[in-house]
Amino acid sequence: MVEYEESPPAGLGLRERKKWQTRRRLMGAAVELFTERGFDKVSVAEIAEAAEVSKMTVFNHFGSKEDLALGPVEEHIEDVVRAVRERAPGDSATTAVRRHYLAAVAARDPAVGLCDRPLVVKLLRLIMETPVLLNRAHAALVRSSDLLAEALYEETGDPVLARVAAAQLMGTRATLVGENHRRLLLGDPAERIVPDAERLAGEAFDLVEFGLGNFATR
Repeated sequence: MVEYEESPPAGLGLRERKKWQTRRRLMGAAVELFTERGFDKVSVAEIAEAAEVSKMTVFNHFGSKEDLALGPVEEHIEDVVRAVRERAPGDSATTAVRRHYLAAVAARDPAVGLCDRPLVVKLLRLIMETPVLLNRAHAALVRSSDLLAEALYEETGDPVLARVAAAQLMGTRATLVGENHRRLLLGDPAERIVPDAERLAGEAFDLVEFGLGNFATR
């Protein structure tokens, strides 16, 4: 069984650390089985056996098989809105989202498609090839955009422009992440992707910040 290679977040108590480790172990076992045999052909009981825990332990941590596969994705639903809410006075929402994305690129964060550990790439391929998982991953993106729109509406009082801005920011970020995913699945190592990811982020967020202007004018 392949396990997640991440370390638990700093500051966790013993109980929380053990819970985190159990969740990661279960997700690792599940993704390994899903990629070997197909998502629909693996039972929760088989995942429990592979992780050497009881079936009840699985359900204590995850409500469904989909949760096991999408847990790493859905842990990041609030990342962007948190970055916007916590930005410094004088910073625009675009600046906050740009900075947050580039920091994730620098950290080679799996959340922006810049981690080429084998299990992470397997999970990405699994999601792309499994309609029920791909639909749920898309729903997570929509939820992230909705949360950002709510935060921007609270600040500006304009519900329509808040949704427009959120759609632009999240659409830009999702497109950049999608390009990183595309290259990962083609076999490019993360280190080869990073320079292009940084360059494209600069150009893409510039379009958001300064407007399309004469972009693609004939």
